[in-house]
Amino acid sequence: MFLSKVALLKRLPPEDLPDLAATGQSVEYKEGDAIITQGDEGDAFFLIKKGTADVQISGNKVATLKSGDYFGENALLRNEPRTATITASAAVVKALKISRASFNALGLAEKLNFGKRGAVGGGADADRKVEMKAPTPKTAEEVALIKKALQANVNLNTITTVDDEKAEAMTAFMWKEQVKAGEAIITQGDMHADFFYVVQSGAFNITKAEKKNEGQSAEAAAAASIGTIQSGGSFGELALLYFAARAATITANEDAVVWVTSRQQFKEVVLKANQKETEQNIKHLGHCEVFTSLKTNEIKELAQAMHEMTFSKDETIFEQGEKGNRLYLLVEGEAAVVKDGTEVSRMAATTEKAHYFGEKALIEDAPRAATIKVISETARSLWVDKESFEMLLGPLGELMKRGKDGTAVVKKPMVAPAAGDSKRFGNYKFANLKKLGLLGCGGFGAVELVEDTKSGGTFALKALSKGYVVKSGMQASVMSEKQVQAMCDSPFVVMLHETFNGDQSLFFLLELALGGELYATYNKKNLWGTEKCAKYYIAGTVFAFDHLHSKKVIYRDLKPENLLLNEKGHVKLTDMGLAKVVIGKTFTTCGTPDYFAPELIKSQGHNLAVDWWMLGILTFELMSGHPPFESATPMAIYSKVQKGINKIAFPKKLKGDCESLIKGLCHATPSERLPMKKGESDNIKNSAWFKDFAWADVENLKMDAPYKPSVKNTKDITNFSANKEDMPPQIPYKDPGNGWDKEFASAS
Repeated sequence: MFLSKVALLKRLPPEDLPDLAATGQSVEYKEGDAIITQGDEGDAFFLIKKGTADVQISGNKVATLKSGDYFGENALLRNEPRTATITASAAVVKALKISRASFNALGLAEKLNFGKRGAVGGGADADRKVEMKAPTPKTAEEVALIKKALQANVNLNTITTVDDEKAEAMTAFMWKEQVKAGEAIITQGDMHADFFYVVQSGAFNITKAEKKNEGQSAEAAAAASIGTIQSGGSFGELALLYFAARAATITANEDAVVWVTSRQQFKEVVLKANQKETEQNIKHLGHCEVFTSLKTNEIKELAQAMHEMTFSKDETIFEQGEKGNRLYLLVEGEAAVVKDGTEVSRMAATTEKAHYFGEKALIEDAPRAATIKVISETARSLWVDKESFEMLLGPLGELMKRGKDGTAVVKKPMVAPAAGDSKRFGNYKFANLKKLGLLGCGGFGAVELVEDTKSGGTFALKALSKGYVVKSGMQASVMSEKQVQAMCDSPFVVMLHETFNGDQSLFFLLELALGGELYATYNKKNLWGTEKCAKYYIAGTVFAFDHLHSKKVIYRDLKPENLLLNEKGHVKLTDMGLAKVVIGKTFTTCGTPDYFAPELIKSQGHNLAVDWWMLGILTFELMSGHPPFESATPMAIYSKVQKGINKIAFPKKLKGDCESLIKGLCHATPSERLPMKKGESDNIKNSAWFKDFAWADVENLKMDAPYKPSVKNTKDITNFSANKEDMPPQIPYKDPGNGWDKEFASAS
């Protein structure tokens, strides 16, 4: 049956498909008829039985569909604009049309098993060695060809603006390779995707394999960029951004010559371009007498860790008498120093000199001695807080005693310790855990419901295949996940109870949330666009982020799939696989493409501002049913992201206060996002969209959840419908003997 080949419908029980097919209506179109139109809201799914149809996006033909192909499957679940126009291109096109009303009448939304959107990137760069060759000498003509190819590659320039300086730096790294006719230089699905290529001579064919006897969606057809790459062309640019399997096969159709560079080399080029900001910060710090005791390398570390904050006229940076924990550098604008209501002095930042204030906060918990008020139209400051400073370099008082030329070791405080008291871990043994059922499949293994036979308590046991972790180069990421989970102690974050280390797997024993995933719940209950629900779940996520950020943790993978509901309907953030303790900025590109912030795409380094961007995307998705930059391919998403949130057409339901909040969270400049400004997350709480919302009731778990899932007992897994097809490969593990996992287990 054709329906069993549809990505969405194959997640239904097979016995329900005949009933669904029986509700279908046979429809017929003549050549040139528009079957669906881009921008219209759809309420039906179509499967082509005979003939062909063209897929057009914004007036451009991008693919042709044939018998067995389909489109509009999301319309079975929710209202959302059609992403393409589908036009009959054969004399007669026959199709099966299934309406959302028919789908809902059969209660099929409740039976669907929803797969997770996969995250990309992570720790692979650091752990896998990539063979890079020495640069090949180049003629002036070869340099010109490479430079022209780099600057003409639209996708590459979505990742980073390839100006003359970057083009020259990339060209300098490149080496030449010969490719024989018929040789596949890139193979679809290859996990070792590390290189980018420029074609000097010859030509390459792009092919994308379809599964035998399966139709494809309009989105998949549009994403399959079948074609030819000639001399002066280039390909493989996604590999420069992050670790991901190759999306197509590229084969030489004649003997060819290519120029090659690696992700690591590209990141070096981009990083060098970003060093100008650090150099400017070093210059600013050089004017701070309080830091004269720091060594040159310490000043550089501090410069890289500084955060940026912007202010408007009449805003106060801080108030006299309040307790402070930050030092500020005024790098743009003018501010007044006010004591006891009287202005006593002014400071104006110039390109040559930044003014610093609040330095006592790095040494002692003294109240602020004055108010600092912005008097220019805008002002920009850099800041660092006491905790970050000490984690990075050690207590300032000790550094001042040591002096710039001293040799004494200044001890740094540990990264934020494990949450809770010392009795939190060591209470459960792996041997006492009894498996009761499958809850879901993650990126590296299964999540199962288990019972502790000794206490009778039930938990979620997350298993990671050690072989797959090593193959993917994610060892450091897994250890970071354990560290972050151990630090968390919030009712809005799934709690870790124990970790175990087995021969073939690593295990997390986690708090159970039996209400199911928010993504599946929204789809099954059609909660998209329900303002009461969206506000409640956004509020819970704000409290989760506040908790993580207080511990210097960036989350980096927000999406409805990573929010769980407990039996009361309270929301909990889960999956710390990409979370990381960061002082300042980090540069690993990772996350879920629909939620990527512009600085992630540009490899400019990112801080906790990416989490607030993602909150804006989540708000849009919960209120509309789809993320704002949704597209058929990652690169198409990234292109839309770079154009900005102001280019997105907001559905009527999001107009007004909700749109303002989303735009405030999804500002292209990280320091301009609402929680990155003075007031931090209170700027969300005080926004117009949340007017009269009882934040304290959510925080204290006193607000009734807008949707309460049905959970019969502590062993009821009916809100989960795991699909074993989503299970990642379980790769046999042989211990390399380097002890990468020795610190993982908290109990045996």
